[in-house]
Amino acid sequence: MNSSIGIALLLSAAAGLSTTIGSLIALAVKKPGDRFMGFTLGFSAGVMLLVSFVELLPSGIETIGFLRAHIAFFLGMLFFFLIDEWLPHEYLGREEYGEEDRMMRTGMLVALGIGVHNFPEGLATFVGALEDIHLGTAIAVAVAIHNIPEGLAVAAPIYKATGSRKKAFWWSFFSGVSEPVGAGLAALILMPFLSAVLLGWVLAAVAGIMVAISIHELIPVSRSFNAGHMSIVGVTLGMIVMASSLWILS
Repeated sequence: MNSSIGIALLLSAAAGLSTTIGSLIALAVKKPGDRFMGFTLGFSAGVMLLVSFVELLPSGIETIGFLRAHIAFFLGMLFFFLIDEWLPHEYLGREEYGEEDRMMRTGMLVALGIGVHNFPEGLATFVGALEDIHLGTAIAVAVAIHNIPEGLAVAAPIYKATGSRKKAFWWSFFSGVSEPVGAGLAALILMPFLSAVLLGWVLAAVAGIMVAISIHELIPVSRSFNAGHMSIVGVTLGMIVMASSLWILS
């Protein structure tokens, strides 16, 4: 059992910290331009929207039922909007509002959303690996694949705002740390209380948070770069990549 717990924790850590791969991709571009930023943020929105509606919310519906899952989903959206009120902002043109301020705020909100998202994924990876190492590995690979563009979406706007590769990398790193933290809590505290019902509520609520971040933050900021069709191209390709990864690993 101890070796199984160790493997489960390692799988969760590897999946969560794959956000750093995305940050390294973002940092490889010395000066992110409008087309790059429009595409990147759109891509991340596509990933988040598809994984929310195809993976997280359906998992909640299957576990706790249609009504309860949607209550959790809308509570997740409400949670985001309360955070949005706590971090006031204005949606003005980039020249009027200040590109650096908005990019920093966007990166931090994405990091928050990914961090919240990764916590139950850490639980899922850990519990899946304890049940069946092959199941845990499949979950970890799926999580790692979609954590890479998420890490990129954290690092790119923060790098754009601060010009600091170190800050961009560490924000991306911390957004992924919540996944092994979630697994660690499952191992130390939650194992006696963890149930499919509780996880169903959490996954559905996280879907609501991710959808709210995508439609209220990522897509509007992506379009504000006026980079032609790069925003919708990014959203579409993000959905295609996420759908493909889920299909391959299903």
